[in-house]
Amino acid sequence: MSSPKRYNPFSDELKRVFGCKVQRISVDAGFTCPNRDGTLGRNGCIFCGGHGSGSHGIKRGLGIADQLEDGKEVMIRKYRAARFLAYFQAFSNTYAPVAHLRSLFEQALAVPDVVGLIIATRPDCLSDDVLDYLGELNRRCYLWLELGVQTMHDGSLARINRGHDHACSAAAIERARQRGLRVCAHLILGVPGETREDILASVAEMNRLGVDGVKLHLLHVMKGTRLAEMHGQGRVELLDRDGYAGLVCDVLERLDPAILIHRLTGDGGHDNLVAPLWSLKKFEVLNLIDAELERRGTRQGDLLSTLRSPS
Repeated sequence: MSSPKRYNPFSDELKRVFGCKVQRISVDAGFTCPNRDGTLGRNGCIFCGGHGSGSHGIKRGLGIADQLEDGKEVMIRKYRAARFLAYFQAFSNTYAPVAHLRSLFEQALAVPDVVGLIIATRPDCLSDDVLDYLGELNRRCYLWLELGVQTMHDGSLARINRGHDHACSAAAIERARQRGLRVCAHLILGVPGETREDILASVAEMNRLGVDGVKLHLLHVMKGTRLAEMHGQGRVELLDRDGYAGLVCDVLERLDPAILIHRLTGDGGHDNLVAPLWSLKKFEVLNLIDAELERRGTRQGDLLSTLRSPS
């Protein structure tokens, strides 16, 4: 049965695989990042706060199992979820020896009704032994590897102080796919200095690399980040709500329809968000994206054949 959405949502994939409502539960396993521990730098990416980018809402101070049990209660109450994916989200969740990773991931999989893992990390934190272990895990459970690609443009990566280039991202995706891993690439819409054409070039690159999923991020300005300093100085131009929704539709129209959409926007968290405040109304943004696709009469991948046709 096809999705009522005009794109390929990850939630539908989970229903097909498990036959029930499945929810992600974010956990903080105490990782850091080479861009913070002094290996590459100590300040991190310009958008990343003290707890890691996108990790608001995690209940810290608990062990892995307790975080998951706490999250299960919430997901059952709010969404009537029956199965769960442990989402290792904060910082770089492969930045440790395999023995340590094995201990953490096995703890998560031992929690009742946890049927798989989502592991978020950086492209430069994937040694061969780590990838081999993830390949082993992938044969035992449902697993996704999320990679912070952000953009394919090296100049943009330098501006956000990412600490790696795009060649590193492309190689990480290829090495992961060689081991049969599902790869979800994170892309940021609104990287300082990027044009619409730059963003669409990154989308074309994700098609070329054959990623299995994409997670789109609105550039959020969070308290305590260098991006917040830049924003306060008037050095960062942010997308407005309608512009963002239109850009997401442009992206979807050019994205291979087989690629699963893990996220189209985020809200950044009420407590620490500086801007854009319109992003706090997440469902209004999602509804606007749906309405714009309806208005255009287009679906995910509709412009691919046009783009690939010889001139």
